Amino acid sequence: MPNRLAQATSPYLLQHADNPVDWWPWQTEAFEEARRRDVPVFLSVGYSACHWCHVLAHESFEDDDIAAYMNEHFVSVKVDREERPDVDAVYMEAVQAATGQGGWPMSVWMTPDGEPFYFGTYFPPDARHGMPSFRQVLEGVHNAWTSRRDEVGEVAGKITRDLAARKLSTGDAGTPTEETQALALLQLTRDIDPASGWFKGDTKFPPSMVIEFLLRHHARAGSVAAMEMAEGLCGAMARSSLYDQVGGGFHRYVLTPRAGGPLVPHFEKMLYDNALLCRVYAHLWRSTRSELARRVALETADFMVRELRTNEGGFASTLDADSDDGTGRHAEGAYYVWTPEQLREVLGDSDAELAAQYFGVTEEGTFEEGASVLQLPQHEGAFDADRIASVRERLLAARAARPAPGRDDKVVAAWNGLAIAALAETGAYFERPDLVEAAVCAADLLVRLHLDEAARIARTSKDGRVGANAGVLEDYADVAEGFLALASVTGEGVWLEFAGFLLDHVLARFVDEESGALYDTAADAERLIRRPQDPTDNAAPSGWTAAANALLSYAAQTGAEPHRAAAERALGVVKALGPRVPRFIGWGLAAAEARLDGPREIAVVGPALDDPATQTMHRTALLGTAPGAVVAVGTPDSDELPLLAGRSLVAGEPTAYVCRNFTCDAPTTDPERLRAALSG
Repeated sequence: MPNRLAQATSPYLLQHADNPVDWWPWQTEAFEEARRRDVPVFLSVGYSACHWCHVLAHESFEDDDIAAYMNEHFVSVKVDREERPDVDAVYMEAVQAATGQGGWPMSVWMTPDGEPFYFGTYFPPDARHGMPSFRQVLEGVHNAWTSRRDEVGEVAGKITRDLAARKLSTGDAGTPTEETQALALLQLTRDIDPASGWFKGDTKFPPSMVIEFLLRHHARAGSVAAMEMAEGLCGAMARSSLYDQVGGGFHRYVLTPRAGGPLVPHFEKMLYDNALLCRVYAHLWRSTRSELARRVALETADFMVRELRTNEGGFASTLDADSDDGTGRHAEGAYYVWTPEQLREVLGDSDAELAAQYFGVTEEGTFEEGASVLQLPQHEGAFDADRIASVRERLLAARAARPAPGRDDKVVAAWNGLAIAALAETGAYFERPDLVEAAVCAADLLVRLHLDEAARIARTSKDGRVGANAGVLEDYADVAEGFLALASVTGEGVWLEFAGFLLDHVLARFVDEESGALYDTAADAERLIRRPQDPTDNAAPSGWTAAANALLSYAAQTGAEPHRAAAERALGVVKALGPRVPRFIGWGLAAAEARLDGPREIAVVGPALDDPATQTMHRTALLGTAPGAVVAVGTPDSDELPLLAGRSLVAGEPTAYVCRNFTCDAPTTDPERLRAALSG
């Protein structure tokens, strides 16, 4: 019989709706029930594409005996970390403080007041490798609760007080300087492995936000080292198994194998990774005209539209790492790996031999059970490009017949904002109006479904049904970022207006007025044991740095001084952290580059938006590499965008105005002059 999760909008919660565990969603009633029964709360946090979350569920949550023990001695609460990043952040901070590490599934035992006292991640069904079984942990927690309650309360109280006392305030640090940026670059050069192009470490996540900083720093300061690092990282990712060499798009991360061989990916695909990387490769192409960057940007955009777009026009959150391997068994990576025999079945002997050489498929296999992960050779030019394109096309068609990975159809506002920005810019750069249209459709969905009458944003929706969870800072900031990109690409002022509504909420509800620091949740949000506040970038931009970027861009488009002042105060954290931990504040460093450059404001006026000469001037402006530059396009009589006010044609021709702080250079009607003015 389904439990309380059957009514959830989260695919992750729905995966547990038929567990024998009497799960509760995160709600006040769950804690009231624990208080009434005088039992601890067991909090389990994960997400739908999490491999070890599935393992724990299968081994323990589907076990009738374990479920019966949980139901008798605990109130069990299941949380999708993608729906409730605030809950995840607060208790992950406690897990990391107590154990020195974290991850998902996250397992936390707490008092009915929400105060945590015991922590962990995955626990096996049987004790192994010095790790207790999940049943042993449950019994230990129950015994502590019933026989050592005072000790449990003391531990819980201390942890809660320690968390509540943490408060970050860097509003008085000042804005980042040339020295800040140079020191951050120097630290990054120490972290890079020049032989491989990757950052050092066995687990390699895509450093999207750091690459954006490197590209902007090169454009502004002319740093050869920054561009070499950006090209090296992008080349290493695109040629490795992190990138889906057949279907486009990026997996979550890769691991360095102990015995050599190719990097082994964790095969889940996340919307935020692909949105960020699509934009990074488009920006790399904008700077270098690299054919590899062009191909990866477009293939990643096409992947998002083809495999993540929902019926409502938004973009789904994730694709699972696991899928049916054709025998009824779920296996990680089954959808993506190939054996020589499978290549021969699809391509025939001659092309299969070519594909094996090109993608590194061996008879022994480079992954599991004789299968190989696909990667590119170092020298693609040695292969016939047309023949390789045909091979890719046939492999993609054959792969589509395999059992597909599960898809989390939940639309997360923040990640859709990132996708909107990426698709709008990629479509404009490469003259792909279909990609711009996909961005507009996603933006329409967010406005229609996620925004209420006061422009407060809901975190998620699924199947056209909006979720109950309030948006957090990253939702307001990333959606504003997407709307601002759409305004620059389409010339439609409504997107600038919606961005302004969202950023006004940031100023009113997320900023600490005394320090200028930002919180991840609004002042009127549900109260947890701590108000989460984290400026560091992780898999996606932090809400803090995303807000700084969006506020700065909005101020450049409108001249809104409160927004610029808030952005500059927020960037104090970059001055404090950038030189020490640049890999974890790349988006903030990128915003700092924009501020140091102005950012520049470009107004393009023409007789009509569909005039070819106006379109050429507009695209030239969009392709400028000046860090964080904003673009407005329209006709002389347009009043949709503030940057166009008072701008007129020169000699009746399309004209561009390049400004900083609304002080402009002489206007130009020459696209080449405009290109030169925006080349750094």
